[in-house]
Amino acid sequence: MRVLLLGGTGDARQLARQLASHDVYSLAGLGRVPDDLPCEVRVGGFGGSEGLANYLVTESIDLLIDATHPYAAQISANARTAGQRCEVPVWALRRAPWQPRPGDDWRVVHDWPTMCDALAAFSRPLFTSGREPLNHLDAIPAHQRWVVRCLDDHPGNAQALVIGARGPFTHESERALFAQHDIDVVVSKNSGGAATEAKLDVARERGLPVVMLARPPVVEADRTFETGDALLAALDAWRAGAHIQHNPTS
Repeated sequence: MRVLLLGGTGDARQLARQLASHDVYSLAGLGRVPDDLPCEVRVGGFGGSEGLANYLVTESIDLLIDATHPYAAQISANARTAGQRCEVPVWALRRAPWQPRPGDDWRVVHDWPTMCDALAAFSRPLFTSGREPLNHLDAIPAHQRWVVRCLDDHPGNAQALVIGARGPFTHESERALFAQHDIDVVVSKNSGGAATEAKLDVARERGLPVVMLARPPVVEADRTFETGDALLAALDAWRAGAHIQHNPTS
């Protein structure tokens, strides 16, 4: 039984380490491509839901696991459509979102224009929301100096420092970053998980607001899991059941 795992997150990499040699771990191509996994690694897109459906058929995929980023809504939609078309079950790993705690000052936004409006009163924002700010470096307000942290290095410009880094990040390193650049507001996606949560704790410590980009709605999967351990347990049971069906006398 062959599994296709759609990844790109730390959770997905942990799952990929438990796959078999004939399974496939698929990455969009951003960031480092792991070379220490027991399974096949595929890099690049599929060409929408139709291309993914063709891949499921030609590669004899029996189970599709969506462990992409919570904000990769289009990929999740393509996975669901392709799975239904090919009658391949789709499982999803959906990390629980962060929840505000006492002392937090979250300003929830839903798109880039409202994010910019929420940042208008600040001068030293720290962007931890992916690559989107890189598309707007030529439109930084005159009173602002941006610090943008994303997976890839980028030259930035006179008003923007871009830091290429991948979590997990410690409280100590986040405190140093905030102090060094005199950060007065944090911009974040509500990704959930522990790897990048320290920035929220440090923002709370320093009394700084967090402009939080709300999660997009995602399609339902055949089965949904909040933790990798729960998904792996279900995967073991699925493989065992498939083995019994294929070998009824064993």
